[in-house]
Amino acid sequence: MAQYTSEAHDTAQHAIDSTTVNTNSSNPLLCNPETGICELPMQQTVTNNTNALVAVEKPIKVIYYTDPICSTCWGIEPQLRKLKLEYGDILAIEYRMGGLLPDWSYNSGGISKPSDVAHHWDEVSGYYDMPIDGDVWLEDPLHSSYPPSVAFKAAQLQDKEKAIAFLREMRTMLFLQKKNITRWEHLAAAAVTAGLNSIQLKEDYEGKAVELFQEDLALAKKLAVRGFPSMFFTDAAGRTELVYGSKPYAVYANTVAKLYPEASKRTYSKSWNDLFVKFQSLTAKEFAELGDVSRAASEAMLEELTAKGMLQKIESKNGSLWKMKVGKKQ
Repeated sequence: MAQYTSEAHDTAQHAIDSTTVNTNSSNPLLCNPETGICELPMQQTVTNNTNALVAVEKPIKVIYYTDPICSTCWGIEPQLRKLKLEYGDILAIEYRMGGLLPDWSYNSGGISKPSDVAHHWDEVSGYYDMPIDGDVWLEDPLHSSYPPSVAFKAAQLQDKEKAIAFLREMRTMLFLQKKNITRWEHLAAAAVTAGLNSIQLKEDYEGKAVELFQEDLALAKKLAVRGFPSMFFTDAAGRTELVYGSKPYAVYANTVAKLYPEASKRTYSKSWNDLFVKFQSLTAKEFAELGDVSRAASEAMLEELTAKGMLQKIESKNGSLWKMKVGKKQ
């Protein structure tokens, strides 16, 4: 960790310094639940004409700009997961890191220190109905979102799907378990849970991954990314639609239909077992969205499965998350 926080952090910090024009008019950690956006300080407008967007592997390419500590990005997990289930055969989703919190060397938007974020996160948790415990900012606050962002880029070098599972595990640690995911011991534990090689992750984290993170920041500049989540949907002809912030699921589905009218929704199994095999962990909100059941029915089903010993429940003061117990698949 020491190597990253000195040389590597300085390099990545320089990258974001050269990418943004900071007016100190807003604070990215004050995510607006009404607009569904964790917005960066004002950036210079840059053309989004770039070949990086064009769909090649599948009919539509999605560049998804996010950050491990972005509360609104956590809030759209139900919609994103449903999008993958229904349209995953025509979507190539590429995860990019945007650098939400470089450090605490600024004072903007009413936020000057980590403890200022705690109450806000508790409020956002209720708005999105996703478990977020803001007490991490009181008990073991993060100094930056750069370390987990670089760790994610390191995970992508090993396996893109396992990297997504790694991102999920980091967020579970942060939002529910109040763990400071800038600490290497937590990143290593998340890597093991996601099936990654933690030794290789450490090597890449202190090397190649820093450069890849810089590339993400540079592309963010070209695309004029202003906040998170930002999802750029592009077809093979280069036509691009931006879905900015948290939106209802229909907005994402309609965006796909606009760019690829022949798209049809895939049917998928909505059984609890199949959903947990696919995603490993689910909140009550996610289970309701993916299982097409009411929110109340969702939580009741998850509690029943927990009581039967089929699921493990991870609790926080603002909600819970469930994981399938090892060996309990039916």
